[in-house]
Amino acid sequence: MNETIPTLQIPKRPPRFFIPEQFELKEWATLEPYLQELQNRPIHSAAELEKWMLDRSELESIFGEEMGWRYIRMTIDTQDEAATEAFQFFVTEIEPKVAPYDHALNQKLLQSPYLKELDQEKYRIYLRSVQRQLEIFREESIPLKTEITTKQQQYAAITGTMTVTLDGQEMTLQRAADRLKSLDQNVRRETYLAIQDRRLQDKDQLDNLFTELTQLRHQVALNAGFANFRDYMFAALGRFDYTPQDCFSFHAAIREYVVPLNDELDKQRKEALQLEVLKPWDLDVDESGKPPLEPFKTGEELLAKTIQCFYALDPFLGDCLVTMQRMGHLDLESRKGKAPGGYNYPLEEIGVPFIFMNATSSLRDVVTLLHEGGHAVHSFLTRTLPLNAFKQTPSEVAELASMAMELISMDHWDLFFPDADELRRAKKMHLESVLETFPWVATIDKFQHWVYENPQHTLDERQAKWVEIFDDFNQHEVNWEGLEHIKPYIWQKQLHLYEVPFYYIEYAMAQLGAIAVWKNFKEDPKAALQGYKNALALGYTASIGEVYAAANIKFDFSEAYIKSLTDFVRQEMAKL
Repeated sequence: MNETIPTLQIPKRPPRFFIPEQFELKEWATLEPYLQELQNRPIHSAAELEKWMLDRSELESIFGEEMGWRYIRMTIDTQDEAATEAFQFFVTEIEPKVAPYDHALNQKLLQSPYLKELDQEKYRIYLRSVQRQLEIFREESIPLKTEITTKQQQYAAITGTMTVTLDGQEMTLQRAADRLKSLDQNVRRETYLAIQDRRLQDKDQLDNLFTELTQLRHQVALNAGFANFRDYMFAALGRFDYTPQDCFSFHAAIREYVVPLNDELDKQRKEALQLEVLKPWDLDVDESGKPPLEPFKTGEELLAKTIQCFYALDPFLGDCLVTMQRMGHLDLESRKGKAPGGYNYPLEEIGVPFIFMNATSSLRDVVTLLHEGGHAVHSFLTRTLPLNAFKQTPSEVAELASMAMELISMDHWDLFFPDADELRRAKKMHLESVLETFPWVATIDKFQHWVYENPQHTLDERQAKWVEIFDDFNQHEVNWEGLEHIKPYIWQKQLHLYEVPFYYIEYAMAQLGAIAVWKNFKEDPKAALQGYKNALALGYTASIGEVYAAANIKFDFSEAYIKSLTDFVRQEMAKL
C-alpha cells in the first residue's frame, strides 16, 4: 500500500508558543514553573484570556502525550520493569502535584471578569465541564487517586502474564481462545476449561484488588460529598445528558427486546450443531460446521487489508492508518507479557494516536482493528481543534466513531473474505455479536451500579449478585452444569471494571447510534459517511445529542428506538 501514496505527508508536532520547543517532561521541577506562570499571569482583556487558555491547552497536550507514551510502553511489555517504573513515577510523583494547579487554573478561568466577553457558543461545553470539575475537586482525594491509578495498573500486570499450555505449546489466553472455534467439541472443551482454570488461579488476587479499588473509590466519592462512587462518576464523566435511572430503563429495555433475540440465536445454534445441550465452549464455533474463519495470518497482513478497506471507504480514512503505520504507532499481535485488550490512545500534541491490540488470526481481531481504527479516525478529525479540551470527547461519542466503523466497513470485507460463503458467515457472525453486545453491556453496567451502591458488600454477596444479573441477561439456552464454580468470576475478565469504572454503558448507547449510521449508509453511503465525519469533527464542542444529530441520527435509547434498530439488524441478518 505504501508505494501507492508516496505524497502522503507525515504530520509534525505543531509549533509551541508557550513551552520551549526542546522541553521534555522528565521531572516535576521542569514542569512546575510553567504551571506557576499560568497561575500568576495577569490577564487584562478577553484576548489575553483566550491566549492564556491556548497556552494552558498546549501544556496539557504535552503532559497528556507524555503520560500516553509511558502507558503504551508499559502495556506493550508488562514485564519491562523500567517501563513500569517510568509510568509509576509519572502517576505518583508528577500527576498528583499537577492536580492542585489544575484546580487553581479552573478557578482562575471561571473567576475572570473577561470570561463573559468570550464567544459563549464556542466555549459553552468546555466551560460547563470546567464548572463540574471545580464542583467535585477535593485536595484530600489526590493521594487516593494516585493509589487508585497504581492499583489499576496491577490488573494488567496480573492478567498480562496469564498463559496456558495446550498440545505442548504455551500461548496467551487470547491465542488459546481461537481454539474455541474448533469443530472438535473435545478441543473446545479442553481449551475453555484450561482458560478458565488459569483465570481462577488468580481469582482471589483479583477479588482482593477489586475490593481495594472499590473502597478507595468510595472514599473519593464521600470526600466530594456524594453518596456513592456511581453518583460521583456521573459527575466526573460529565454525564449531562442522562441519569442512573435512564440506565436502569435501558437495561430493562434490553432485557425485554434484545435478550429474546439472542436466546433464539442460541436455540438455532444448538440445533445446527446437533447438540443435546449447549455448553459455554460451544458459543464461538461456526454453527455451519465449517472450519474457523482465518481472515489473515500475520499482523502485517491484518493491517494491510484494513488499510485497503479504509481506502475503499474514503481516502482520508486510509491515510489515517498509513500515517500511523509509517510513524510506528501500531502494536497489533498477541504475545506473552503484553497487557490484555486493545485500545486507541490519543497522543494529544502530535495528534496521531497509537493502536494497541492482541491479534491472533480471527474475525474478532479484524473487528477490533476496524473498531480502534474508527477511534483513530476520530483523533485525526479533531487534531486541529484549538483547545485540548475540545478533543476530549465523551465516550458516548467516542464509541460511536468506533462501532459505526465496524458496520459501515462491511461492504468491503471481501478484502478479508474473498470467498462469498466465508464473507456471508463473517457478516452474520458479526451481526450476532452486535446483538450480543447489548445484554453483556447491561450486565456489566448493572453490576457496577450494585457494587458502588453497596460498597461494603462481602465477597459472597458480590458473587451471588453477579450470577443473578448474569443469569437475567445471558445464555438462557446454555447448560452450566458442572461449571458452577466458574460463573461467579466471569466478571473478572472485564478490564473496564478495574481500569475505567462506569465506562461501559456507552458501548450500548453508541451501538444503537452505530446501527443508525449503518442504516443511513445502506440508503445513501456518501451522505452517511459525510455525516459520520462531520459529527466526529465536532469533538467536544457540542453536546452528545448535537453530535449525533450532525450524523443524522438520534441520541435515543427508548424502547421503541431499541426495537426498531435491533429489528433492522435481524432483517439484515435474514438477507444473509
